[in-house]
Amino acid sequence: MKFVSVIIPCRNEAAFIGRCLDSILENDYPREAMEVIVADGMSTDGTRALIDEYAARDRRVRRIDNPERVTPCALNRAIHVSAGEVIARVDAHARIAPNYLSRCVFYLELTEADNVGGAMRTLPRAEGPFAGAIVAALAHRFGVGNSYFRIGRARAEWVDTVFGGCWRREVFERIGLFNERLTRSQDMEFSRRLKRAGGRTLLAPEIESEYFARSDLGSFWRHNFSNGEWAVLPFLYSDAIPVSLRHLVPMMFVMGLAAGAMAAAWTGIPLAAIGIPYLAASAASSVELAWRARRWDSLWKLPVVFASLHVGYGLGSVRGLFKLVAKWVRSPDPRSPAGSVSNRDTPEGAALRRRNPRGSGASAGAEFGSGRR
Repeated sequence: MKFVSVIIPCRNEAAFIGRCLDSILENDYPREAMEVIVADGMSTDGTRALIDEYAARDRRVRRIDNPERVTPCALNRAIHVSAGEVIARVDAHARIAPNYLSRCVFYLELTEADNVGGAMRTLPRAEGPFAGAIVAALAHRFGVGNSYFRIGRARAEWVDTVFGGCWRREVFERIGLFNERLTRSQDMEFSRRLKRAGGRTLLAPEIESEYFARSDLGSFWRHNFSNGEWAVLPFLYSDAIPVSLRHLVPMMFVMGLAAGAMAAAWTGIPLAAIGIPYLAASAASSVELAWRARRWDSLWKLPVVFASLHVGYGLGSVRGLFKLVAKWVRSPDPRSPAGSVSNRDTPEGAALRRRNPRGSGASAGAEFGSGRR
Protein backbone atom coordinates (compact mmCIF):
# COMPACT_ATOMS: atom_id res chain seq x y z
CA MET A 1 0.00 0.00 0.00
CA LYS A 2 1.10 3.56 -0.64
CA PHE A 3 2.12 5.35 2.57
CA VAL A 4 -0.35 8.20 3.13
CA SER A 5 0.32 11.41 5.06
CA VAL A 6 -2.92 13.10 6.15
CA ILE A 7 -2.32 16.80 6.82
CA ILE A 8 -4.72 18.99 8.78
CA PRO A 9 -4.33 22.77 9.10
CA CYS A 10 -6.14 24.10 12.16
CA ARG A 11 -6.39 26.93 14.65
CA ASN A 12 -8.82 27.13 17.57
CA GLU A 13 -10.84 24.11 16.45
CA ALA A 14 -11.52 22.47 19.82
CA ALA A 15 -15.18 21.94 18.87
CA PHE A 16 -14.35 20.04 15.68
CA ILE A 17 -10.85 18.53 15.74
CA GLY A 18 -11.94 15.48 17.75
CA ARG A 19 -14.57 14.27 15.31
CA CYS A 20 -12.18 15.02 12.42
CA LEU A 21 -9.38 12.91 13.91
CA ASP A 22 -11.78 10.13 14.87
CA SER A 23 -13.01 9.85 11.28
CA ILE A 24 -9.43 9.63 9.99
CA LEU A 25 -8.17 7.12 12.54
CA GLU A 26 -11.24 4.91 12.02
CA ASN A 27 -10.62 4.71 8.27
CA ASP A 28 -10.11 1.28 6.76
CA TYR A 29 -6.64 2.19 5.48
CA PRO A 30 -3.84 0.05 7.02
CA ARG A 31 -2.55 1.53 10.27
CA GLU A 32 1.09 0.93 9.36
CA ALA A 33 0.70 2.86 6.08
CA MET A 34 -0.66 6.12 7.45
CA GLU A 35 0.38 9.15 9.49
CA VAL A 36 -1.66 12.16 10.59
CA ILE A 37 0.06 15.55 10.92
CA VAL A 38 -1.90 18.40 12.50
CA ALA A 39 -0.34 21.82 11.86
CA ASP A 40 -1.72 23.97 14.65
CA GLY A 41 -1.68 27.77 14.42
CA MET A 42 -0.85 28.29 18.12
CA SER A 43 -4.43 27.67 19.26
CA THR A 44 -5.62 29.16 22.54
CA ASP A 45 -8.91 27.29 23.02
CA GLY A 46 -7.61 23.87 24.10
CA THR A 47 -7.11 22.48 20.59
CA ARG A 48 -3.42 21.78 21.21
CA ALA A 49 -4.14 19.72 24.32
CA LEU A 50 -6.77 17.72 22.45
CA ILE A 51 -4.36 16.92 19.63
CA ASP A 52 -1.69 15.90 22.14
CA GLU A 53 -4.18 13.54 23.80
CA TYR A 54 -4.78 11.82 20.47
CA ALA A 55 -1.03 11.68 19.83
CA ALA A 56 -0.47 10.04 23.23
CA ARG A 57 -3.06 7.35 22.42
CA ASP A 58 -2.16 6.75 18.78
CA ARG A 59 1.38 7.05 17.47
CA ARG A 60 0.08 7.83 13.98
CA VAL A 61 -0.87 11.33 15.17
CA ARG A 62 1.53 14.20 15.81
CA ARG A 63 1.22 17.95 16.20
CA ILE A 64 3.52 20.52 14.66
CA ASP A 65 3.45 24.27 15.22
CA ASN A 66 2.41 26.82 12.62
CA PRO A 67 3.54 30.16 14.11
CA GLU A 68 2.45 32.07 10.97
CA ARG A 69 -1.15 31.07 11.83
CA VAL A 70 -2.40 30.92 8.25
CA THR A 71 -3.51 27.93 6.21
CA PRO A 72 -0.92 27.78 3.38
CA CYS A 73 1.95 27.94 5.88
CA ALA A 74 0.33 25.12 7.86
CA LEU A 75 -0.02 23.00 4.74
CA ASN A 76 3.56 23.60 3.63
CA ARG A 77 5.01 22.89 7.07
CA ALA A 78 3.08 19.62 7.21
CA ILE A 79 4.21 18.61 3.72
CA HIS A 80 7.84 19.36 4.63
CA VAL A 81 7.85 16.93 7.56
CA SER A 82 5.61 14.29 5.99
CA ALA A 83 6.87 10.94 4.74
CA GLY A 84 3.98 9.82 2.54
CA GLU A 85 4.03 8.93 -1.13
CA VAL A 86 0.49 10.33 -1.07
CA ILE A 87 -0.54 13.60 0.63
CA ALA A 88 -4.18 13.94 1.68
CA ARG A 89 -5.54 17.19 3.08
CA VAL A 90 -8.47 17.06 5.48
CA ASP A 91 -10.09 20.20 6.88
CA ALA A 92 -10.51 20.42 10.66
CA HIS A 93 -14.20 21.20 10.07
CA ALA A 94 -14.65 18.01 8.05
CA ARG A 95 -15.42 14.38 8.79
CA ILE A 96 -14.45 11.76 6.20
CA ALA A 97 -16.12 8.46 5.31
CA PRO A 98 -14.59 5.17 6.59
CA ASN A 99 -13.29 4.25 3.11
CA TYR A 100 -12.21 7.77 2.12
CA LEU A 101 -8.44 7.21 2.07
CA SER A 102 -8.54 3.78 0.47
CA ARG A 103 -10.78 5.03 -2.36
CA CYS A 104 -8.57 8.06 -2.95
CA VAL A 105 -5.48 5.86 -3.26
CA PHE A 106 -7.41 3.39 -5.42
CA TYR A 107 -8.24 6.08 -7.97
CA LEU A 108 -4.69 7.48 -7.88
CA GLU A 109 -3.43 4.00 -8.75
CA LEU A 110 -6.16 3.23 -11.28
CA THR A 111 -6.09 6.48 -13.26
CA GLU A 112 -3.69 9.16 -14.41
CA ALA A 113 -5.03 11.57 -11.80
CA ASP A 114 -2.61 13.81 -9.90
CA ASN A 115 -5.29 14.78 -7.41
CA VAL A 116 -8.40 12.89 -6.27
CA GLY A 117 -11.38 13.97 -4.19
CA GLY A 118 -15.06 13.39 -3.82
CA ALA A 119 -18.44 14.80 -2.98
CA MET A 120 -18.88 17.04 0.06
CA ARG A 121 -22.03 16.88 2.15
CA THR A 122 -22.62 20.19 3.91
CA LEU A 123 -24.02 20.15 7.45
CA PRO A 124 -24.79 23.03 9.84
CA ARG A 125 -22.38 23.77 12.67
CA ALA A 126 -25.25 24.60 14.98
CA GLU A 127 -29.01 24.89 15.01
CA GLY A 128 -30.54 28.18 13.94
CA PRO A 129 -33.38 29.69 11.93
CA PHE A 130 -31.26 29.89 8.75
CA ALA A 131 -29.13 26.76 9.25
CA GLY A 132 -31.18 24.54 6.94
CA ALA A 133 -31.49 27.17 4.23
CA ILE A 134 -27.73 27.83 4.25
CA VAL A 135 -26.94 24.13 3.89
CA ALA A 136 -29.45 23.81 1.03
CA ALA A 137 -28.08 26.85 -0.83
CA LEU A 138 -24.48 25.59 -0.60
CA ALA A 139 -25.47 22.35 -2.32
CA HIS A 140 -27.55 23.85 -5.15
CA ARG A 141 -26.38 24.89 -8.60
CA PHE A 142 -27.97 28.34 -8.31
CA GLY A 143 -26.04 28.90 -5.09
CA VAL A 144 -22.58 27.62 -6.06
CA GLY A 145 -22.64 27.25 -9.84
CA ASN A 146 -20.68 24.34 -11.31
CA SER A 147 -18.78 23.57 -8.11
CA TYR A 148 -19.20 19.84 -8.65
CA PHE A 149 -17.80 18.67 -5.33
CA ARG A 150 -20.64 20.62 -3.68
CA ILE A 151 -23.55 19.77 -5.95
CA GLY A 152 -22.39 16.19 -6.64
CA ARG A 153 -21.96 14.09 -9.77
CA ALA A 154 -23.43 10.75 -10.81
CA ARG A 155 -20.10 9.20 -11.80
CA ALA A 156 -16.37 9.86 -11.64
CA GLU A 157 -15.17 12.64 -13.93
CA TRP A 158 -12.39 15.16 -14.44
CA VAL A 159 -12.94 18.53 -12.74
CA ASP A 160 -11.00 21.71 -12.01
CA THR A 161 -10.87 21.27 -8.22
CA VAL A 162 -12.10 19.13 -5.33
CA PHE A 163 -12.64 19.63 -1.61
CA GLY A 164 -9.50 18.88 0.39
CA GLY A 165 -7.46 16.90 -2.08
CA CYS A 166 -5.32 13.77 -2.24
CA TRP A 167 -2.18 14.25 -4.30
CA ARG A 168 0.74 12.19 -5.47
CA ARG A 169 3.80 13.56 -3.70
CA GLU A 170 5.59 14.31 -6.96
CA VAL A 171 2.94 16.95 -7.67
CA PHE A 172 4.58 19.22 -5.08
CA GLU A 173 8.02 18.41 -6.43
CA ARG A 174 6.87 19.37 -9.90
CA ILE A 175 4.81 22.54 -9.42
CA GLY A 176 5.77 23.73 -5.93
CA LEU A 177 3.95 24.16 -2.65
CA PHE A 178 1.00 26.33 -1.60
CA ASN A 179 1.42 30.07 -2.06
CA GLU A 180 1.92 31.45 1.44
CA ARG A 181 0.98 34.98 0.43
CA LEU A 182 -2.62 33.86 0.02
CA THR A 183 -4.37 33.97 3.39
CA ARG A 184 -7.37 32.51 1.55
CA SER A 185 -7.88 30.89 -1.86
CA GLN A 186 -4.54 29.09 -1.79
CA ASP A 187 -6.35 25.87 -2.74
CA MET A 188 -7.96 27.47 -5.81
CA GLU A 189 -4.65 28.93 -6.97
CA PHE A 190 -2.88 25.60 -6.45
CA SER A 191 -5.53 23.72 -8.45
CA ARG A 192 -5.24 26.19 -11.31
CA ARG A 193 -1.45 25.91 -11.23
CA LEU A 194 -1.70 22.12 -11.33
CA LYS A 195 -4.05 22.26 -14.32
CA ARG A 196 -1.77 24.65 -16.22
CA ALA A 197 1.12 22.23 -15.63
CA GLY A 198 -0.85 19.44 -17.27
CA GLY A 199 -2.06 17.85 -14.04
CA ARG A 200 -5.50 16.24 -13.77
CA THR A 201 -8.02 16.24 -10.92
CA LEU A 202 -10.59 13.48 -10.57
CA LEU A 203 -13.85 13.68 -8.62
CA ALA A 204 -15.28 10.30 -7.58
CA PRO A 205 -18.75 10.58 -5.99
CA GLU A 206 -18.29 7.58 -3.65
CA ILE A 207 -15.40 9.40 -1.91
CA GLU A 208 -17.50 11.22 0.67
CA SER A 209 -16.85 13.76 3.38
CA GLU A 210 -18.96 16.01 5.58
CA TYR A 211 -18.25 19.69 6.17
CA PHE A 212 -19.75 21.76 8.96
CA ALA A 213 -20.66 25.16 7.53
CA ARG A 214 -21.48 28.43 9.28
CA SER A 215 -25.13 28.31 10.22
CA ASP A 216 -26.09 31.87 11.23
CA LEU A 217 -26.74 34.59 8.70
CA GLY A 218 -24.23 37.10 10.12
CA SER A 219 -21.17 34.82 10.05
CA PHE A 220 -22.33 33.39 6.72
CA TRP A 221 -22.35 36.90 5.20
CA ARG A 222 -18.93 37.77 6.63
CA HIS A 223 -17.44 34.51 5.39
CA ASN A 224 -18.82 35.08 1.89
CA PHE A 225 -17.51 38.65 1.86
CA SER A 226 -14.03 37.45 2.81
CA ASN A 227 -14.15 34.65 0.24
CA GLY A 228 -15.17 37.15 -2.42
CA GLU A 229 -12.28 39.45 -1.55
CA TRP A 230 -9.83 36.56 -1.82
CA ALA A 231 -11.26 35.52 -5.17
CA VAL A 232 -9.62 38.68 -6.57
CA LEU A 233 -6.51 39.30 -4.43
CA PRO A 234 -4.71 36.15 -5.74
CA PHE A 235 -4.22 38.05 -9.01
CA LEU A 236 -1.52 39.99 -7.15
CA TYR A 237 0.58 36.88 -6.67
CA SER A 238 0.08 34.87 -9.83
CA ASP A 239 1.36 35.21 -13.39
CA ALA A 240 -1.82 33.59 -14.73
CA ILE A 241 -5.53 33.54 -13.86
CA PRO A 242 -5.54 31.96 -10.37
CA VAL A 243 -9.30 31.30 -10.04
CA SER A 244 -12.12 29.92 -12.15
CA LEU A 245 -14.65 32.14 -13.93
CA ARG A 246 -17.42 31.12 -11.51
CA HIS A 247 -15.52 32.85 -8.70
CA LEU A 248 -15.77 36.17 -10.56
CA VAL A 249 -19.44 35.95 -11.58
CA PRO A 250 -20.79 37.44 -8.28
CA MET A 251 -18.52 40.48 -8.73
CA MET A 252 -19.83 41.02 -12.27
CA PHE A 253 -23.39 40.64 -10.97
CA VAL A 254 -22.91 43.25 -8.23
CA MET A 255 -21.16 45.65 -10.60
CA GLY A 256 -24.01 45.18 -13.08
CA LEU A 257 -26.55 46.02 -10.38
CA ALA A 258 -24.58 49.14 -9.44
CA ALA A 259 -24.37 50.26 -13.07
CA GLY A 260 -28.09 49.65 -13.52
CA ALA A 261 -28.93 51.62 -10.38
CA MET A 262 -26.89 54.59 -11.59
CA ALA A 263 -28.62 54.45 -14.98
CA ALA A 264 -32.04 54.24 -13.31
CA ALA A 265 -32.12 58.04 -13.12
CA TRP A 266 -32.81 57.98 -16.86
CA THR A 267 -34.53 54.61 -17.36
CA GLY A 268 -35.49 51.63 -15.21
CA ILE A 269 -34.66 49.08 -17.89
CA PRO A 270 -30.96 48.44 -17.15
CA LEU A 271 -31.56 47.62 -13.48
CA ALA A 272 -34.65 45.53 -14.25
CA ALA A 273 -32.76 43.61 -16.93
CA ILE A 274 -30.42 42.25 -14.25
CA GLY A 275 -32.56 42.28 -11.13
CA ILE A 276 -35.73 40.64 -12.42
CA PRO A 277 -34.06 37.53 -13.95
CA TYR A 278 -32.04 37.07 -10.76
CA LEU A 279 -35.10 37.33 -8.53
CA ALA A 280 -36.99 34.91 -10.78
CA ALA A 281 -34.14 32.37 -10.67
CA SER A 282 -33.85 32.77 -6.91
CA ALA A 283 -37.57 32.23 -6.44
CA ALA A 284 -37.63 29.17 -8.71
CA SER A 285 -34.65 27.62 -6.92
CA SER A 286 -36.21 28.35 -3.54
CA VAL A 287 -39.49 26.68 -4.52
CA GLU A 288 -37.60 23.64 -5.83
CA LEU A 289 -35.59 23.24 -2.62
CA ALA A 290 -38.58 23.86 -0.35
CA TRP A 291 -40.63 21.28 -2.27
CA ARG A 292 -37.81 18.74 -2.17
CA ALA A 293 -37.37 19.09 1.60
CA ARG A 294 -41.07 19.72 2.34
CA ARG A 295 -39.96 22.76 4.32
CA TRP A 296 -42.28 25.56 3.27
CA ASP A 297 -40.97 27.90 5.94
CA SER A 298 -37.74 28.09 3.91
CA LEU A 299 -39.54 29.74 0.98
CA TRP A 300 -38.74 33.19 2.36
CA LYS A 301 -35.40 32.20 3.94
CA LEU A 302 -33.75 30.77 0.83
CA PRO A 303 -33.90 34.00 -1.24
CA VAL A 304 -32.29 35.83 1.70
CA VAL A 305 -29.55 33.19 1.91
CA PHE A 306 -28.95 33.23 -1.86
CA ALA A 307 -28.63 37.02 -1.77
CA SER A 308 -26.26 36.82 1.21
CA LEU A 309 -24.15 34.33 -0.72
CA HIS A 310 -24.06 36.14 -4.05
CA VAL A 311 -24.15 39.80 -3.00
CA GLY A 312 -21.84 39.28 -0.02
CA TYR A 313 -19.32 37.44 -2.20
CA GLY A 314 -19.67 40.01 -4.98
CA LEU A 315 -19.17 43.01 -2.68
CA GLY A 316 -16.11 41.33 -1.22
CA SER A 317 -14.73 40.88 -4.72
CA VAL A 318 -15.35 44.55 -5.50
CA ARG A 319 -13.41 45.49 -2.39
CA GLY A 320 -10.66 43.11 -3.47
CA LEU A 321 -10.60 44.77 -6.90
CA PHE A 322 -10.06 48.20 -5.32
CA LYS A 323 -7.21 46.78 -3.20
CA LEU A 324 -5.77 45.13 -6.28
CA VAL A 325 -5.71 48.35 -8.27
CA ALA A 326 -4.28 50.31 -5.31
CA LYS A 327 -1.43 47.83 -4.85
CA TRP A 328 -0.67 47.75 -8.57
CA VAL A 329 -0.44 51.55 -8.55
CA ARG A 330 1.94 51.54 -5.58
CA SER A 331 4.09 48.64 -6.81
CA PRO A 332 4.75 47.78 -10.45
CA ASP A 333 5.44 44.14 -9.51
CA PRO A 334 3.53 43.28 -6.30
CA ARG A 335 4.20 39.57 -6.82
CA SER A 336 7.81 40.04 -5.70
CA PRO A 337 7.89 42.52 -2.79
CA ALA A 338 11.04 43.09 -0.79
CA GLY A 339 11.69 40.46 1.83
CA SER A 340 10.07 37.56 0.00
CA VAL A 341 12.02 34.30 -0.08
CA SER A 342 11.82 31.30 -2.32
CA ASN A 343 10.88 27.99 -0.78
CA ARG A 344 14.06 26.71 -2.39
CA ASP A 345 16.08 28.85 0.09
CA THR A 346 14.40 27.70 3.30
CA PRO A 347 15.71 24.91 5.57
CA GLU A 348 12.39 23.11 5.10
CA GLY A 349 12.76 23.31 1.34
CA ALA A 350 16.27 21.87 1.56
CA ALA A 351 14.97 19.01 3.70
CA LEU A 352 12.24 18.28 1.17
CA ARG A 353 14.80 18.17 -1.63
CA ARG A 354 17.01 15.80 0.36
CA ARG A 355 14.09 13.41 0.81
CA ASN A 356 12.95 13.86 -2.78
CA PRO A 357 16.01 14.43 -4.99
CA ARG A 358 13.91 14.32 -8.17
CA GLY A 359 12.17 17.59 -7.31
CA SER A 360 12.88 20.86 -5.59
CA GLY A 361 9.68 21.38 -3.61
CA ALA A 362 9.05 24.64 -5.48
CA SER A 363 8.57 25.51 -9.09
CA ALA A 364 11.16 27.64 -10.82
CA GLY A 365 10.65 31.27 -9.92
CA ALA A 366 7.81 30.55 -7.46
CA GLU A 367 8.08 32.63 -4.33
CA PHE A 368 6.45 32.10 -0.98
CA GLY A 369 6.32 34.62 1.87
CA SER A 370 5.03 34.67 5.42
CA GLY A 371 1.37 35.32 4.54
CA ARG A 372 0.31 36.74 7.91
CA ARG A 373 -3.24 37.83 8.47
